[in-house]
Amino acid sequence: MKKILSLLAVSLFVFSCTKKTNDNEIVIGSYSSNTGATATFGTYQLRGIEMAVEEINAKGGINGKKIKHINYDNKSDSDETLAVVNRLISQDKVVAIIGEATSGRSKIGASVAQQHKIPMLSSSATNPDVTKVGNYIFRACFIDPFQGYVMAKFMTENLKLKKAAIMRDTKNDYSVGLSDIFAEKLKGMGGEIVTDVAYQEGDIDFKSQLTAIKAKGVDAIFIPGYYNEVALVAKQAKELGIKAPLLGGDGWSSPKLYEIAKDAINGNYFSNHYTTESTDPKTVEFVKSFKAKFNEVP
Repeated sequence: MKKILSLLAVSLFVFSCTKKTNDNEIVIGSYSSNTGATATFGTYQLRGIEMAVEEINAKGGINGKKIKHINYDNKSDSDETLAVVNRLISQDKVVAIIGEATSGRSKIGASVAQQHKIPMLSSSATNPDVTKVGNYIFRACFIDPFQGYVMAKFMTENLKLKKAAIMRDTKNDYSVGLSDIFAEKLKGMGGEIVTDVAYQEGDIDFKSQLTAIKAKGVDAIFIPGYYNEVALVAKQAKELGIKAPLLGGDGWSSPKLYEIAKDAINGNYFSNHYTTESTDPKTVEFVKSFKAKFNEVP
């Protein structure tokens, strides 16, 4: 989050000169899924932003001005995203926006921000199309072509596996895009996509898809979805006696994954931007500060 706020500060220097704000403050906004299907993403994003704002303000702010941060909950909903981003710009007069964790809702917010020439920075929207919305839209994370490549390479070189099934959320830009890239990269490494099946966010029964996949005798199952559905897939795969490991992307990253799936998630793998096991001094300090403030590991 320090890196994200540092990047955002560059925009703030430029745009605070053109937007009318309180002489003693710089108003920034954020929108996040604090409730709803992907509430873990929003909750942790918001905590990170609040920590960074507090740290910057404690050191005197930016050019002597304190940051005022306004956050709205988009409730993990596309329509609500459109409403709150418009509110941040038209009502709150923010000079920059942080949001959102997911690619689909980031694209929605980006279209509004670009229209009004307000810089927007996403912390974890990995779909390449997000920043293609326009020149006011930025990200501070890797993108899916890298993530898809890494998981295809991990499957073929580390796990020594070749035949994969894909389970994709067909209503999710992130899941569809990452599925396509993984398939392309895997084939280029001598692997094979044996079957490609669909589901949608909010589904709770995946046994028909898993039964069909089991009949194909695949080596691994790639599921680039979000943690709620992935946890249920893991449980049901174990119940069906499927031994093939599940592979995924950063959408798995949530404590809820382990709370729901329990030991059914053991032996599976996903790519991520961050780990608490990092020895990088900035990460070590961030984890320490986060634990002191919120009494849990970020």
